[in-house]
Amino acid sequence: MAVWPHRRSAHVAQLPSLPARLPLPNRRDLIALPLVFGLIYLVAWAGGRMSAPYVIGQPLPISLSPLALPGYALYTVLRMAAALGLSLLFSLVYATLAAKNRYAERILVPALDVLQSVPILGYLSITVAGFVALFPGSLWGVQMAVIFAVFTSQAWNMAFSLYHSLKTVPRDLREASATYQLSPWLRFWRLELPYAMPGLVWNTMMSVSGGWFFVVAAEAITVGGHQIMVPGVGSYIALAIQQRNLGAIGWAILTMLLVILLYDWLLFRPVVAWADKFKFESSASSTAPESAVLDFIKRTRIMRLLAVVPGVFWQASLRLGSRPKTFPEPADQRVRRWPDLAFNLVLALAVVATLIEMWRIIPRDYGWGEVAHVFMLGGATALRVFALVVLASVVWVPIGIWIGLRPRLAQRIQPLAQFLAAFPANLLFPLVVVGIVGFHLNVNIWVSPLMILGSQWYILFNVVGGAAALPSDLKEASRNLGLSGWLRFRRLLFPGVFQSYVTGAITASGGAWNASIVAEVVSWGNHTLVATGLGAYIAQATARGDVRHVVLGTGVMALFVITINRFVWHRLYQFAETRWRLD
Repeated sequence: MAVWPHRRSAHVAQLPSLPARLPLPNRRDLIALPLVFGLIYLVAWAGGRMSAPYVIGQPLPISLSPLALPGYALYTVLRMAAALGLSLLFSLVYATLAAKNRYAERILVPALDVLQSVPILGYLSITVAGFVALFPGSLWGVQMAVIFAVFTSQAWNMAFSLYHSLKTVPRDLREASATYQLSPWLRFWRLELPYAMPGLVWNTMMSVSGGWFFVVAAEAITVGGHQIMVPGVGSYIALAIQQRNLGAIGWAILTMLLVILLYDWLLFRPVVAWADKFKFESSASSTAPESAVLDFIKRTRIMRLLAVVPGVFWQASLRLGSRPKTFPEPADQRVRRWPDLAFNLVLALAVVATLIEMWRIIPRDYGWGEVAHVFMLGGATALRVFALVVLASVVWVPIGIWIGLRPRLAQRIQPLAQFLAAFPANLLFPLVVVGIVGFHLNVNIWVSPLMILGSQWYILFNVVGGAAALPSDLKEASRNLGLSGWLRFRRLLFPGVFQSYVTGAITASGGAWNASIVAEVVSWGNHTLVATGLGAYIAQATARGDVRHVVLGTGVMALFVITINRFVWHRLYQFAETRWRLD
């Protein structure tokens, strides 16, 4: 096509070039460069300590001294950063494949429901021995097991967010990419991922906070009957709870607050301010997120020059994928029918084979009475999860919309919401146990709030992100039309954030199921309270080392989560995709 070389320049930027003469560092460089090199040294030092020689059964000393907390916080942050990097890579590959391939979608999306429903204790009981065997005689095996456990608390939420965003890219933007003949590679990096970026950033923040919520379980693991507490804030909290040391718990809470404020200021505020340019809107918003750190970096000289090198490779990769997209002739529907029939046949055979195998194994290993009992426990937990998600939705959807429409307020509240989301429910166990025992309360009711304590923030974060991403031109149009109050909420605000809300509700529901293992069995000193539910069943089986019943409880939980997601949340998402799209 003769005009293609001219068109290519419209969507492939020129390669960045180095300046003719190197600039002199300014005063901002003199501040930034030592901090960067100091951070690199700290990471290298902590990485060397985390890979020390280790033999299973050898105790790892954990000190409850407040002076040990800065080092423990550094170890925990590095594990969470490694898990976050893996989660981003997983989300990019997994969600893109599920959104782009209709055959893969029918397998990967239900699989994501299953992965989200498997509790962290289930992952730890299966994977720890394998990671330890990969790194014999080294602490790296245990470290990798902890990183993988934190990864399982972050990845599913991020993958769901990216998948839902890729499925709802406005049609006019897709048509524009087709007009410019963007290749699939360029279309992903120039259109689809930028469109998904605001929601992905907010869900990434939520995932990091969710990792803090589960870090207590992740950093205190059991291998071959030996409990291993790797140095970190989570193991510090676990030991403080065991020893009923309220002072140490207070120091741990203070440390968590400082760490969350630091990474919010150094990482998430700059990322939120950067991602604001990807909002889908025709007119610029009058108020945009700000970041002092991002503004500081933009005014440096040497730091910006260092960014040119990865920019060269990045633009080169876009050029490699910039060949024009070809438009094949539409396939005959009768030709397309055969792959669909073959896929459906293979899927049906796999389902039938699985059901036959389960019919053979269940009576032999468990008995139908035990399975029926576990399903009844699952029903009790499902009732709690449903009631808690509905209550959290009623509370946080209007509050999240109100916050998201005010970017400066959202920036102020963001660290507080992250801290509340990261707050481990274990730290409230003393109050819960004392209150239930002292006032003779019903344990099945009053331990329920612990299940939603961490996962309710998925709803708030997603709604805030959805409201912040609403196009300014739509908000201006609603004001020009005189929409206000309930009418504006019903016609614009709620439909505009509904897709984000469903994404948060799916993850909040799965998180509440996961948290039921921690919340339905609470202990403090000699007092242990057990609620009736599937989470308590799995927690007690894990404590006994009964892998067989852990597998049964985990399988039933996965079945409940998949069924609820298929018949409730995904139907609501399809409604949002067809009725309340931005195009």
